[in-house]
Amino acid sequence: MLSDALWFLKRSDDWVATTIIGGVLWLLSVLIFPGIILQGYFVRAMRAAANGERAAPSFTDWGELFVDGLKLFVVTFVWALVALVPAILLSVIIGIGTFTVSEAATGSAAASSAGGVGLGIASLVLGLLAAYIGPAAGANFAIEGNLGAGFDVRTILSGAFTGEYAVAWLLALVVTVVLGFIGGLLSAIVVGFFVLFYVQVMTYYLWARGFADATGKGRQSTGW
Repeated sequence: MLSDALWFLKRSDDWVATTIIGGVLWLLSVLIFPGIILQGYFVRAMRAAANGERAAPSFTDWGELFVDGLKLFVVTFVWALVALVPAILLSVIIGIGTFTVSEAATGSAAASSAGGVGLGIASLVLGLLAAYIGPAAGANFAIEGNLGAGFDVRTILSGAFTGEYAVAWLLALVVTVVLGFIGGLLSAIVVGFFVLFYVQVMTYYLWARGFADATGKGRQSTGW
């Protein structure tokens, strides 16, 4: 699977043009429109990966890319709230509790310290959970092609908590850390943005391929 991810973009007939466009969009992704277009391309890449296609897609039908990118943004944002909202609620609850103890002038320092540690651990766990499940939700949306699939909790969780997806997610993490670090360093001379685009295509490939293998979705399975 890792080898397929590495060569996924390179096998495309117009991979140079695709990489240049992707790198430019990455460079401009701080702006709304280019960032959404880029997300739309990743949707298309995930769909191709899940369907067992060996080559990455091209940047065509930009209107469709924008719509798909907007939908992926919604899916990603909502799943991020899985970590954000509980963390905010915990902060409020712990803050109220600490204030109450402080008012009683009994063990306020200990309560504050324990509350901070508890909040940190809870936020970390929820953040990791969202980071793990979020890509599976995005992959399910890309495969099915409708926004509701990004919130089909039963299907998403059934695919996410499998060995196939877990291995793919870990491979994507390694790719992001190692190659993403190199791309980040090269960003100082612009070429890094093209490397980062290539790395993200690999990452989305791995997420989608792992989820497709775990759920049996897509037209065919390429295995590992």
